[in-house]
Amino acid sequence: MLLKEIKTIFQNELAALYPKEEIDAFFYAMVEHYLGLERFVLVVTPNITLTKEEEQPLFEGLMRLRSEEPIQYILGEASFRDVILKVNKEVLIPRPETEELVAWVVQEWGNREDTSSVLLDIGTGSGCIAIALAKALPSAKVYALDVSKKALEVAMENATLNNVEVTFMLADILAFDAVPDVAFDIIISNPPYVRTSERPEIRNNVKKYEPEQALFVSDEHPLLYYKAIARFANAHLKKEGSLFLEINQYLGKETKAFLEEHYFTKVELKKDIFGKDRMLKALK
Repeated sequence: MLLKEIKTIFQNELAALYPKEEIDAFFYAMVEHYLGLERFVLVVTPNITLTKEEEQPLFEGLMRLRSEEPIQYILGEASFRDVILKVNKEVLIPRPETEELVAWVVQEWGNREDTSSVLLDIGTGSGCIAIALAKALPSAKVYALDVSKKALEVAMENATLNNVEVTFMLADILAFDAVPDVAFDIIISNPPYVRTSERPEIRNNVKKYEPEQALFVSDEHPLLYYKAIARFANAHLKKEGSLFLEINQYLGKETKAFLEEHYFTKVELKKDIFGKDRMLKALK
């Protein structure tokens, strides 16, 4: 079958679920991943014919897309800043807004004369934050923890693939167990923050496939993880150390007020590229 005919099948089969541009992106990502052909090849050579063996992964991927499975899980990888990460259903897919959080840390700390900082990423998942910071701040000592053993296995593989050194720990921030007695210059976290009542706003490809424990919190305790992180930071963050958090866009003022009431100063609320309250920075 001609490759351009398969592209038309993708458009017809997925039109009810995704915009045309997104379907094209899925198709070209699969073609590059499975066939090693970049997008321009199909433009300059429109009559490429595939064998049945070459077609198979494309049609298998199409079936998974019809079930609204994220393209990153289908391909088994995701990009984050300047790194490629292995991902599976044990970890969240890295988001652009989390890249902004990392960029804020790099902006604040990358220009300091003493860059031998000690960092902790709480709830590391795929390791995206810790690994990106280890690459951007190579003289820093980076720790990362997660409550999920399977998530840590993914994160450790990603650190190896990206040739960075991160000390990973299996620990529950709600219990403070197995955390080393280390004073940190920076603590950063993208914890669960989507309230159960916000579930209808979440796309099916997220609700159906990404790990719930990394996404949702109850409406009764929406700041559960932020309160635990604040307590931990009060005990383990150096004086004048920085706390960076990704937050629920609807709870920016509440989260900021909580930090100000619990021994943090210069609390700064920052919007993401979509104009939503998405990040906080605070000093101990």
